[in-house]
Amino acid sequence: MRNYFLVAGMAAAGLLSSTLALAEVTQGSATTLLNSLEAPAVVADKVAMPVAVEPAVEISSAPTAGQQPEDAAPSADTLAELVNAWDVDGALDAETKCLATAVFYEARSESLAGQLAVAHVVIGRAKSGRFPTSLCGVVTQPGQFSFVRGGRMPEAASNGHQWRTAEAIAEIALQNSWENPVQGALYFHAARVSPGWNRPRVTRIGGHIFYR
Repeated sequence: MRNYFLVAGMAAAGLLSSTLALAEVTQGSATTLLNSLEAPAVVADKVAMPVAVEPAVEISSAPTAGQQPEDAAPSADTLAELVNAWDVDGALDAETKCLATAVFYEARSESLAGQLAVAHVVIGRAKSGRFPTSLCGVVTQPGQFSFVRGGRMPEAASNGHQWRTAEAIAEIALQNSWENPVQGALYFHAARVSPGWNRPRVTRIGGHIFYR
């Protein structure tokens, strides 16, 4: 029995010791917690205050002053300057060649503005939903362009000045690198004829009259 009370006393003492230790730890933790709660302003300052750094430099492919992207239109004050500066040394894709051929055969004797107007009529038709959706389809559509025979276009002389101009005009029109002089026009005819069209007239440029 004495041993029982001895063991019980030791257990009680141990429990009391553990309780005191726990209380001490709990008190210490509370103290630590209180201390940590007293310091949020410093932590918050570190989180909320922005760090003074140099502004990030945005990497951009835009050209710097005096530079032009490789595929950008050359700068020019007149359409003639733009045509002369235009690089047409590369081979044309099929659609651009169809457009250039239309410009060549329909307007090579016209002013540059007149040639550009014809190019925009072809492009406008392809976008209108009322004609074939490709440039070649527009140009070779039966009964539309007199130089087309049996749905086939003749080959233009590809080494002459007029062909080079037609190439440049076609690309300028496709890239919208110069203002369209016949905005909205889908038709034109030679001024020497009178087809009696009941269409809104846009303007006359050289030997052609343009209509919507």
